Amino acid sequence: MVDFLAENNLCGQAVLRIVSRGNAIIAELLRLSEFIPTVFRLRDKNDQQKYGDIICDFSYFKGPEYYEGKLEAKPELQDLDEEFRENNIEILTRFYLAFESVHKYIMDLKRYLDDLHEGVYIQQTLETVIINEDGKQLLCEALYLYGVMLTVIDQKIEGEVRERMLVSYYRYSAARSSADSNLDDICKLLRSTGYSSQPGAKRPPGYPESYFQRVPVSQTFVSMVIGRLRSDDIYNQVSAYPLPEHRSTALANQASMLYVCLYFTPSILQTQQAKMREIVDKYFPDNWVISIYMGITVNLVEAWEPYKAAKTALNYTLDTANIKEQACRYAEGMEILKPKVQQLLKEGFLREEIILDNIPKLLNCLRDCNVAIRWLMLHTAESAYDVNNKRLRQIKDQVMTDSKYKPRMLFQLLLDTAQFEFTLKEMFKQMLLEKQIKWESYKKEGSERMTELAEVFSGVKPLTRVEKNENLQAWFREISKQIESLNYEDSTAAGRKTVQLIQALVEVQEFHQLESNLQVCQFLADTRKFLHQMIRTINIKEEVLITMQIVGDLSYAWQIIDSFTSIMQESIRVNPSMVTKLRATFLKLASALDLPLLRINQANSPDLLSVSQFYSGELVAYVRKVLQIIPDSMFTSLAKIIKLQIHDITEVPTRLDKDKLKDYSQLVPRYEVAKLTHAISIFTEGILMMKTTLVGIIKVDPKQLLEDGIRKELVRRVAYALHKGLIFNPKAKIQDWQSVYQSTHIPIPKFPSVDESATFIGRLCREVLRITDPKATCFMDQLNTWYDLKSHQEVTSNRLFSEIQDTLGTFGLNGLDRLLCFMIVKELQNFLTVLQRSILRDKAVVEVFKGMMTAANPVQGIVANASKVYANATAKTQKIWGGYLEAIMKVGQMQILRQQIAHELNYSCKFDSKHLAAALDNINKSLLADIEAHYQDPSLPYPKEDTLLYEITAYLEAAGVHNPLNKIYITTKRLPYFPIVNFLFVIAQLPKLQYTKNIGMTCRKPADPVDWPPLVLGLLTLLKQFHSRYTEQFLALIGQFIRSIMEQCTSQKIPDMPSDVVGALMLLEDYVKYTKLPRKVAEAHVPSFIFDEFRTVL
Repeated sequence: MVDFLAENNLCGQAVLRIVSRGNAIIAELLRLSEFIPTVFRLRDKNDQQKYGDIICDFSYFKGPEYYEGKLEAKPELQDLDEEFRENNIEILTRFYLAFESVHKYIMDLKRYLDDLHEGVYIQQTLETVIINEDGKQLLCEALYLYGVMLTVIDQKIEGEVRERMLVSYYRYSAARSSADSNLDDICKLLRSTGYSSQPGAKRPPGYPESYFQRVPVSQTFVSMVIGRLRSDDIYNQVSAYPLPEHRSTALANQASMLYVCLYFTPSILQTQQAKMREIVDKYFPDNWVISIYMGITVNLVEAWEPYKAAKTALNYTLDTANIKEQACRYAEGMEILKPKVQQLLKEGFLREEIILDNIPKLLNCLRDCNVAIRWLMLHTAESAYDVNNKRLRQIKDQVMTDSKYKPRMLFQLLLDTAQFEFTLKEMFKQMLLEKQIKWESYKKEGSERMTELAEVFSGVKPLTRVEKNENLQAWFREISKQIESLNYEDSTAAGRKTVQLIQALVEVQEFHQLESNLQVCQFLADTRKFLHQMIRTINIKEEVLITMQIVGDLSYAWQIIDSFTSIMQESIRVNPSMVTKLRATFLKLASALDLPLLRINQANSPDLLSVSQFYSGELVAYVRKVLQIIPDSMFTSLAKIIKLQIHDITEVPTRLDKDKLKDYSQLVPRYEVAKLTHAISIFTEGILMMKTTLVGIIKVDPKQLLEDGIRKELVRRVAYALHKGLIFNPKAKIQDWQSVYQSTHIPIPKFPSVDESATFIGRLCREVLRITDPKATCFMDQLNTWYDLKSHQEVTSNRLFSEIQDTLGTFGLNGLDRLLCFMIVKELQNFLTVLQRSILRDKAVVEVFKGMMTAANPVQGIVANASKVYANATAKTQKIWGGYLEAIMKVGQMQILRQQIAHELNYSCKFDSKHLAAALDNINKSLLADIEAHYQDPSLPYPKEDTLLYEITAYLEAAGVHNPLNKIYITTKRLPYFPIVNFLFVIAQLPKLQYTKNIGMTCRKPADPVDWPPLVLGLLTLLKQFHSRYTEQFLALIGQFIRSIMEQCTSQKIPDMPSDVVGALMLLEDYVKYTKLPRKVAEAHVPSFIFDEFRTVL
């Protein structure tokens, strides 16, 4: 019959693929459970108030029109909804695909069972598959994994959160409209069960069986699976645990599967006493805490409380006398095993001959250790006992007392066992590798000894006092041939023959009185020794390694191990060389990866890499967490050294009287510094002793671990210092997993917010914006200084940015610049939203714009009765300019700050790294020249856009070689009346300003503040975001305004140039200055003689 898992066996391959996918789905669910956006939990009041209207549970499906109507009624809710969609659609899609794959998994399993029933697979039925060893394992696993998936989802992703995520995905995704979408079925399967993983939460009635039956599974299939799990040892584990008292450990994996599968037929748990008694007697006679998958623990006392038959059956196990007997047994075991393992681990004790002679004894010791560790770890775990359950508390207290449980002793045994196991495995692997070579060499030696003896008895070879004996000569030659003929491949026959040869050599010595000749005796003894070695060597079998692998399984501790972290860290702090022993423990923990990866590997699934990476990454993260104590301790010692050097040790002067030498020697603090420095070096040695280790599929380099750990601690301390230091007391959101700066190994810590800013950079930025606020200060461009509007005192100047750079460095200043950049984007987006939704929808205002366009047409001409036309238009639109002015000034203010930062960065770059500055300047000029040449002659090449331009931009911005005013911050659409709106805005502001010869444009009244530089730069930035024709039209309207007012003044014989015209001309002057455009741009709209006259006024 074809092997069930052979590639050409479609029936076997189909179920193998299903099981393989099941393991991959669980890994994805566990991975995603760490990335649930907190907002979906709606735990704090802020989230409830802000997002309560846009995040709904399944009640949404009862009346979607009502919820959508609520959103449409409020434009601000629509904006929030859109922003929320952009921020979360990616992670929501990932969650939805994981949920969908769970539903698809059970549907595929049902289809497979239907195919078996209908005879799609030739000669295969459910009965034949479940008789086959591999088929039986896979079918049991298929059902068990589905149960585990549902359990993981409910434990890790709360019901309410699932519902909110599914509703949000339904609302935001286009997939709901596709015909093959099975969103309804997924919602039915994963709707909230009412279960909560919070301690003390009540279990919903009928849970989890009602949840497991949402997609009904064939009861025949379920009963056959449970029948197999009840009666068979489906993984043949008992052979690895020959002792009867180890049977429940041998069948522990199967027991977990049975526990999960029983929920698919709850009638067994409820009413079938005999079956439950059989199950408990076989699987749970001495244990009641089990691990169901990768360390997820379950306490049967609590889990089976609602089920009558299960509860009654378990009562025999939970009898006080039984608990005491088990706990005392393991307590005694610990006392015996600890010194035994430590003896085995002594330097030089585990030698090859000892291992070969004592394989069964060593394996028994390993079994006893692992069984004791497993029982004690599971039955004393905090997570397995609900503190609110009185009975559980009593059981736990009894276990703790009777087992004399000491976490440190248990941890020490785990360390020693892991080290012993690791050493034994490595030596055994080496022996297996050399097995054939050694066997052949022993065979050769034995054969040669016999040949030599044959020659001795031939009388030819001179050996003192040995007479010629042809019979012995022939016999020894025959023995030599017999040894030579032993075949390595047929180990059983070779072993039997070797024993007979040894017996023959003993007999020949006795019968022929060869004892009298010492040399002959020596030859015979040597040959016997070689033959004994051959028997030992042939007994080195791979089965021993497999047994060690089965016995050493630590997957049940995947989560519990965390409770020992503090003990691990404390022992490293006391003795850094402990890291080498921990390495063996981490490798033992890595063996847990075999469980989920076995089927994925057998199915040659592409999921192998991602699942391996996930579990390996989890384990490496845990290793980092444990070893972080080393950098932590190093920095604690460094802090003490710094304190001693600053406060206690006085600096020795260059000249010193010799009688004061003793005062300056300060031996005690200097000894303390030396001691602490030595401690730091010992810590670094400790971590480097770990050697490069392959944890799962991730290579862990201790040097890299140490460096990352030091950087992580440094980041934490610097961030904390800045968080505490940069707190001021005045009168789009990026998720962590999306940020290029956030790292899992060296995370930027998060501190509770003290204001609206998330970090200290945000607080610093808002403080700089507050002190340079255009409503309270006036910026002098020529002096790069801000003055208070009322007191005219200096508030701050460009020196502020030098100080920020001295404090936070180039990266800090560059970060501030980037934050301002994002703030400008947000301000411009909000501004355009207001413009589109409020100003351009106000019919009265739009009528004014239309009238103004008619009056200004053609723009090359002059507006008749100009003063009146302009005054009317500004008066009618007065109400809209308040918010407009504020937004423009904010953008302008931030642009001034960006200019100052760019100047400071460029200045320091030229000083501190002139070669970098020169190189960047050259490459920037050459790239711009290439781009210009390409646009003049398209046949010339354009610089490749893939990475060069993006990378060089980051460098240029960090070195301040850029002009913030030329940047496009947002993408825009065509807007009606846009040039007219901006023109009217400018002429509405001009009366608030006056020209002063020494200073330039300033505001007339401090009560109505308008600061000129932010106004001009804000306007310039806004226009830059749109097509250049808008700017052309705007400048033409300004030119027309100047010409029209001047024409009116001339006709009315007013000699002075009106202040509004001076302001408009200043705007044109500054526009040309800031954009670095030629003067012709302005002179195209205003005759040069007006500019000349304007200069005489200046």
